[in-house]
Amino acid sequence: MNRLSEIPSERVDGRRLRSERTRQLIIEAYMALVRESSQIPTAVQIAERAGYSVRSIFERFPDMHALRVAVTDHAIAEGRTQGALRDVEGDRMTRIRSHVEQRGRGCERWLPLWRVLSTQNDESPELKKRMRMIRELVRMRLELMFQRELSSVVDPQRRHTVIALEALTDFENWGRMRELYGLEFEQAAQVWIRAFDRLLPPTPAES
Repeated sequence: MNRLSEIPSERVDGRRLRSERTRQLIIEAYMALVRESSQIPTAVQIAERAGYSVRSIFERFPDMHALRVAVTDHAIAEGRTQGALRDVEGDRMTRIRSHVEQRGRGCERWLPLWRVLSTQNDESPELKKRMRMIRELVRMRLELMFQRELSSVVDPQRRHTVIALEALTDFENWGRMRELYGLEFEQAAQVWIRAFDRLLPPTPAES
């Protein structure tokens, strides 16, 4: 009796795992298409890339907007994992280079998605909220990486410095350096590194 009662639960768990896997593949297909074309993909294109039917998409997402929100949430989670703080105890230039290189890699990976979301956020409070969250995470990271320098000044200079650094490292600014001006990754990183060094307050001497 107990063995029979376990079978339906196992089948349900198996279906749930397969459904979650399908959901993940749909999200990954969306992101791959965006990186290739920088355009909002259609349900047909996503289904073809993921290897499922269009019906499979709408069995897991009520509409395309819900899919975009799920893709954004996935990007935020991945970005937080890949953007873990490094070299926090390093000297000034080590921290600047570490932050800039991580931010540059993030821009390389997520700029196409950011552009697609930017065309939709005015129509979607959910997307607008998540885009604010992404900027807030960048700001928080700046404050942690450069706490030594920022702690040496008071508001409003401190706040204005953080705002300037966050604006400097915006997705589109990276894209402009790479696409419009044709800079290689390291060249674009050097532009940001020099700007950071000028914008940050002096590093307090070690006691």
